[in-house]
Amino acid sequence: MTPADLADLLKTTAAAVLAEHGLDTSALPETVTVERPRNPDHGDYATNLALQVGKKVGANPRELAGWLATALAEHAGIAAADVAGPGFVNLRLEASAQNVIVTDVLAAGADYGHSDALSGQDINLEFVSANPTGPIHIGGTRWAAVGDALGRLLSTQGARVVREYYFNDHGAQIDRFTNSLIAAAKGEPTPDDGYAGDYIKDIAAAVLAKEPDALSLSESEMRETFRAIGVDLMFTHIKQSLHDFGTDFDVYTHEDSMHTSGRVEQAIARLRDAGSIYEKDDAIWLRTTDFGDDKDRVVIKRDGAPAYIAADIAYYLDKRERGFDLCIYMLGADHHGYIARLKAVAAALGEDPATVEVLIGQMVNLVRDGQPVRMSKRAGTVITLDDLVEAIGVDAARYSLIRSSVDSPIDIDLELWSSASNENPVYYVQYAHARLSALARNAAELGVVPGTANLQLLNHDKEGTLIRNLGEFPRVLRTAASLREPHRVSRYLEDLAGDYHRFYDSCRVLPQGDEAPNELHAARLALCQATRQVIANGLGILGVSAPERM
Repeated sequence: MTPADLADLLKTTAAAVLAEHGLDTSALPETVTVERPRNPDHGDYATNLALQVGKKVGANPRELAGWLATALAEHAGIAAADVAGPGFVNLRLEASAQNVIVTDVLAAGADYGHSDALSGQDINLEFVSANPTGPIHIGGTRWAAVGDALGRLLSTQGARVVREYYFNDHGAQIDRFTNSLIAAAKGEPTPDDGYAGDYIKDIAAAVLAKEPDALSLSESEMRETFRAIGVDLMFTHIKQSLHDFGTDFDVYTHEDSMHTSGRVEQAIARLRDAGSIYEKDDAIWLRTTDFGDDKDRVVIKRDGAPAYIAADIAYYLDKRERGFDLCIYMLGADHHGYIARLKAVAAALGEDPATVEVLIGQMVNLVRDGQPVRMSKRAGTVITLDDLVEAIGVDAARYSLIRSSVDSPIDIDLELWSSASNENPVYYVQYAHARLSALARNAAELGVVPGTANLQLLNHDKEGTLIRNLGEFPRVLRTAASLREPHRVSRYLEDLAGDYHRFYDSCRVLPQGDEAPNELHAARLALCQATRQVIANGLGILGVSAPERM
């Protein structure tokens, strides 16, 4: 009996109990929740359903809990049902009832935990979108890991997810990048507002290698040469770094295309038709305050140049016209104002603001020997994706960035995350998978085959704890997808790895000496196989490898 099965049983039983006592069954929630108590002495699962509906139907919650407990105890899969506190019901399952979870995992394999909760939803997931003026810094690296994991997570729940990178190749930052390259090519100091670092010198040298006469061209031709080649080289490096990090995109959209294609003008015309545009101080403004923003926004500046929001408006409209039901933007810590702004843009265009969702990621700091690491070997002023991967590897880098809620700043201890110890969370989880893989190899050598025919033999308390945690995986994925919180998957995996290690220390899986394999060995090996599958599934969602040897 999975947690979902138990929730269904609880709802059906509660409806029957309420009807039997002449009480309103419509007071029952659409979804009933059962939870694993923190204290295993309180049972395998617990529910507060009686507390939720007791007062609504005019019944004493504890008395209602007693009626529920009595009815539930009559079910074949329930070993015991007891009332606790003001109206909680604690449940213990028959071993045969809970052990079906092992069968479910093995039957579903790589699809275990998947659901159709988001089936039919087309989601555009835009993340990283770093300017092509330098390597991806550590903040963008956090989104490269979290965004990719979120895309995988949403896909497990049936959504069609398109990962998109918005290529900011229009505006003042590209001019500063170009000026920096030209200065480096001429051997001049970096401009005051320019970009520094050895990578600028390398790109400038690469431009000259491609166009040896670039510095002899006219001013406009020289600038265009350094701009076009330099941006292309920088973006090629960014894409390669992301690919090596395990993050790839389905679509790359150029900001410049919003202007050159006429989409900006089309979006402004639509806003004008909707009455959301006005002119003031020789500029064109959008009435975003009518839709919840803190101030109106300039769309076209007084010099006739489009403001940055102009491309944002066109880009959102472009996404909607491509058929996306939901547009998720994953932005940096300094972009809180974009939440109300982008939702106001959607409303001003006559679209549902709920089609816009903005996630804000907080800062990341690297620490070595207790001291902050501030300078990059190549970028000069910021820590980059490449720096982090060089220090601790791809798996540890991804896991360390995903493991915490994006609402919280994080410090990454390079010594900890590069260590082969149980204090290193990614090592702890990967070691559990490697240990399970070694167990499977040893079992094959001994001729022990996993079997599900006698799962009722799995009645040790450590077996029960491990099995129930396997049963939680589908709910963890649904919750993590709904809340956009991939870190819940990593924390679950750490709990599961701990349950497995404690099970292994208490329950001998393989025969020893001249002992012949028996049904208990087969059942325990099946449990181990299921655990290995769930760990692999979870690590796959995080984009982290599941090693068979360590």
